[in-house]
This record gives sequence, C-alpha cells and structure tokens, in this order.
Amino acid sequence: MPVDYDPFSEQVMNDPFPVYARLREESPCHFVEKWSCWAISRFEDVWNASMDGESYSTAQGTTPGQLLTKIQPVTPMLNLMDPPEHTELRAQIRRFFTPGTVAGLEAKIGEFVEEALADVLPRGQCDLFNEVASRVSVNTACLANGFPLEDGPMLKGLVDRFFAREEGVVGMTEDGVAAAMELNAYFEKLVKERRRRPAPEPAVVEAFLDATVGGQKLPDEAIASHLSMLMIGGSETFPKVFSNGIYRLFQHPDQRARLAANPGALPDAFQEILRYDMPTQFLGRVLKCDVTLHGHTMREGQVALFLYASANRDDREFPEPEIFDIDRKPRRILSFGHGIHSCLGAHFARMEGKLLLGATLRSMPEYVVEVDRLERLRTEFVQGWASMPVKFEARH
Repeated sequence: MPVDYDPFSEQVMNDPFPVYARLREESPCHFVEKWSCWAISRFEDVWNASMDGESYSTAQGTTPGQLLTKIQPVTPMLNLMDPPEHTELRAQIRRFFTPGTVAGLEAKIGEFVEEALADVLPRGQCDLFNEVASRVSVNTACLANGFPLEDGPMLKGLVDRFFAREEGVVGMTEDGVAAAMELNAYFEKLVKERRRRPAPEPAVVEAFLDATVGGQKLPDEAIASHLSMLMIGGSETFPKVFSNGIYRLFQHPDQRARLAANPGALPDAFQEILRYDMPTQFLGRVLKCDVTLHGHTMREGQVALFLYASANRDDREFPEPEIFDIDRKPRRILSFGHGIHSCLGAHFARMEGKLLLGATLRSMPEYVVEVDRLERLRTEFVQGWASMPVKFEARH
C-alpha cells in the first residue's frame, strides 16, 4: 500500500515518525494530493533546498496556516522575505544575535534560570514546562529583543493562543489568528512609544526603527509584524525542546547520571535533544521555478514542505538515528533550519539549553516525570509537550 502522508491526519499528529520513515524510503519527494503540495523528507534534500533561494521562496508564507489552509495572513516578517531584501534587513539586526552578544547576556539569563527554579524547588514537584522553561524562555526573548520584561506573561498568553488547536478544526483557529493580530497591535504600540522615547541601550526594536530596505524606512505596522515573529520564535519552541530533553533523559537514567556528573557535555547533549525531538515538524516554501527531485517535477507556484523532523532521523545522515545518544556529536542538524533563513535565535536557544538543563540536573538530579499526567500538544505544525509534571527531592 502506498505511503499516505497528510500533516493534519490523526496518525501524523499522534506519532509522525513511522510515516516519516516510509516517506524517506519509498517516496522522498512525495506529492500530497489533498493539499496539492510536495513533502521533502530526506536530510540531504532538505539541507540543499534550504540553500536554494533561486528555486524556493518564503514570500508567500512558510506555515501551514499560510500555505495550506490559508487562514493565516502573510504579514511583513523577516522569515517571509526573499533576497536581496531579506539579506539587507537581516544584516542590520543580526549583531543582536551573535555568539558574542549572547555571551554578554549569559549572567542575566542565568538569573532567570535560578529565579524560576528557586520558586519551585521547595515544593518537591512542579510543571517544568510551564513553570520553569516557559518562564525562562519568555524572559530571555524579552531581554534579547528589548521588550518590557513585565509584559512577558501577557505575551506568552498570546503566543499560546496562536498555537492552540480546537477539536474538529483543521489547523490554525480563528482565535489563533486573532491572537496574532493582538500581538501585532501590542508591538505597533510599543514601536510608537520607542519612537518617542528610545531605550537607554539600543536593542532590536531600535535597530528596526533605524533599518532601511531598498533605501526606505520600515512602517510601524511592518516593524510590529517583524517583532511578533521574534517573540513567537524566541519564546515558543525552546520550552518544548527542553521538556523533550527532560523526558528523554528520564527514559535513559544512565545518560542522565553521566550528564549530571559532566556538565561540560551539556552542549553536545542539547544538540542531540534538538536533533531527536525537533518540535517544528516542517516549514514550507513556494517554488519559483520547476524543480526535479527523485524523478518528480515540482512545478513553479506549488508548495514544498521541508520535513525537518523527518530529516533529523534520516539514517543516511545519522547512524542509528532512532537511538537517543547524548554522545552522538552530529556534524550538522536541521533543528535551526539552514541557509539564509536559519534561525536568528539559535545561539540564545543553545545558551538557554546549557544553563537550564545544567541547573535542573544540579538541583533535581533524580527527578521523576509523572508520565500519567503528561500533556502533549498535538498539531500539524509544532509538536511536543504542553505540560511536564515532575517530582523531586524538595530543597529549601
């Protein structure tokens, strides 16, 4: 029976990996008739396509809400721009996301980690996803971009609504679209305030205020949309990655013990966590010309989905990819994308991962995941845990 892939199917939203494995073997360039799009599932193919700005465009959207169900409007965002405009704008803000900049904020991010853990350690139990990882992630996103820290919880609520799904609704909900509009409205107000009163130390907001594309300044509503993207990307994915790591290490107590005893291995371990359970299942592109891959011709104007989570389990790239191994040291992964649209916040995510994972293993080295209380986020687009309840020895 031919492999059947639909990103919205119950099977794929419950456990996509068996379907991904069949796609890689039987149909690596797969036409999804229901959505009239193509799914690219092998590592090397996704890696190469990610560098091919001549053939693939993000200008019409990248998410399933933009490209498949068409419920999400396409607004100005850095990740929805093609060269040369994308190259020009990214060059004007990337200094805020370099390894050096991130290293300069390590102490402050470390404070966010310690504060979040200090609030839960005396209790002996907590939801690591919502009470710790999400809190750290939102605070770091605000710090990185120059957003008011006190607005973090409200912004997190909007981002949560953006990704929420309803039973019986295919893909993004109307309330999710409304949340996106509310997020844009918040940032448009913030932009107007910062035009009148810039921050004492210029941040990403000010960089967008000063930025030009094609010799033109950006309008406030466009800047607001760019900032919304940075808030969503900077706050939503990391808690899922971290919680995946917590769960996998609980499943592999020998690896957890070795990592707790050797903090120097944290960066490599986090890289494996990123590879093994990448939350973002795919992002899409629109073909700018005909492209032939594995004997199939994808036509200009059609949508191609880059199945990152599948590519990260491709045995052509990773020996025994279904095994979780913190000593793996892969030479490349696709968890932050690749090419011109690679994730701006990758260095922040790795810093957060190193600090929070290390602090968690120090403070609760033998935590127990309450498996019967786990809550999973089931969507076509982003998958992972929605709650990660754990028990541990209380510390005062």
